[in-house]
Amino acid sequence: MAPRPEYIVEHMEEDEPGAPAHFAPWALLEYRHMLYHVGEGTTVHFTSLSQASLQALEEAFSQPLPPLTRPAKFELHAQSVTSLARERGWALERICLLDPKAPLPLSVCDAGIHTSSARAAHDEAPFTHFLFGGILGDDPPRDRTSSLREQGFPGRHLGSVQMSTDTALGVTKRVVEDGLRLGLAELDGARGADAAADGTGALRFIDSPTLQFSRGESVELPYRYLAQDATTPLMAPGMRTIIYRDFDRAFEF
Repeated sequence: MAPRPEYIVEHMEEDEPGAPAHFAPWALLEYRHMLYHVGEGTTVHFTSLSQASLQALEEAFSQPLPPLTRPAKFELHAQSVTSLARERGWALERICLLDPKAPLPLSVCDAGIHTSSARAAHDEAPFTHFLFGGILGDDPPRDRTSSLREQGFPGRHLGSVQMSTDTALGVTKRVVEDGLRLGLAELDGARGADAAADGTGALRFIDSPTLQFSRGESVELPYRYLAQDATTPLMAPGMRTIIYRDFDRAFEF
């Protein structure tokens, strides 16, 4: 069996040199959540960080995220993913960019751990690393992944609906490591899509879920989430509280 892949999050916010880090609380929480999506036994790399962002993430990652346990290891880097790849000897053609504009969907065969009837279309696989643009919460999407796409990384997409970066990373891990195919109706018959008999099962999603806080208070989230159950999106512990706090603040005059 192929070894577990590693994951890379290229931080794409433009931090001013010498300025303090400006992670919103929800952004820090999603970054922390990524480590638990992946789980122990491999590494999540965060690249292109300013010194202030390095320090902010180091502090955030030192805090537990109960009730979740056994996070992945992490490494924080000032250099870009391409610079880090050269330094570590990682082949760029084995680094898969999760890209909404990629021609093929992600397959259970893309890390070489599982087989798929779609394998012939995925001739670039297996990949050793999966790369994400570290931008969270753009609505509508601003295609900041384009700067990574232009560097020539092979790409895969996760369907037509935008996901937060921690969801995209969690979905990728479940597909390529756990063998759970995307299972989206929009991919039925699409080139490179896993068939119903491939993998160990299928993921379940919720699109644009509505969070109910109290009578007459709710907010719709314009993203696709993994489904925790039939009506509940899988989110980082504490995220609902942060969203409610921001929602409540929006009505303070």
